[in-house]
Amino acid sequence: MDKFKNMLKPKPNPQQLLRDWQRKLRQECRNIERQIRDVQREEKSVQKAIREAAKRNDMGSAKALAKEIVMSRKAVNRLYENKAQLNSISMHLGESVAIARTVGHLSKSAEVMKLVNNLMKAPQMATTMQEFSKEMTKAGVIEEIVNDAVDTALDSEDIEEETEEEVNKVLSEIAGETAAQLPEAVRKERARVPTQRETTSHQEEAIAEGADDEEELEEIRARLARVRS
Repeated sequence: MDKFKNMLKPKPNPQQLLRDWQRKLRQECRNIERQIRDVQREEKSVQKAIREAAKRNDMGSAKALAKEIVMSRKAVNRLYENKAQLNSISMHLGESVAIARTVGHLSKSAEVMKLVNNLMKAPQMATTMQEFSKEMTKAGVIEEIVNDAVDTALDSEDIEEETEEEVNKVLSEIAGETAAQLPEAVRKERARVPTQRETTSHQEEAIAEGADDEEELEEIRARLARVRS
């Protein structure tokens, strides 16, 4: 009976589909904007913690927190890229609907398919875009996408050196004067980063070395990780 009802139910026209999709896209953009604000607000408290750590000569903790800021800024850049791609999808869908008025049906869009595929690789967008792609595939705008690969580029060892350089720039930017006042030997020792071969427990011990409050450091890092996710 339900199947029979569904057969009789009129299909939404292209204009209605466009309105529904664009409403969802606008909501996703607002979610991204909120997440960006959360990350940037949390960064301010981390900057304060870095300056405080530098003042007490705890450059190990300062550098660990500077790395968190680097990761957060990369996350914000990815979020801006995601938002731009969502806006592009909305624009191309508008063009598809305009063409549909002439030909009488929605046509496939290679650009929309490419953008959706890119966003499906972003961990924050994967679930939402999978659902979105199903709707557009059903409507004939894109072909079915089979892609469960998630972008984990930031975890790659290939960019470790680049990240290290960025960490030093952030540390200099936020705690430059304080750090510069420390003896060279102290700066090198306290800012020393453990090698990849050392165990996780050794890494945590080195990061927390000299910290007045290890729990506070971990709490700050946990808060940043939450707002980035």
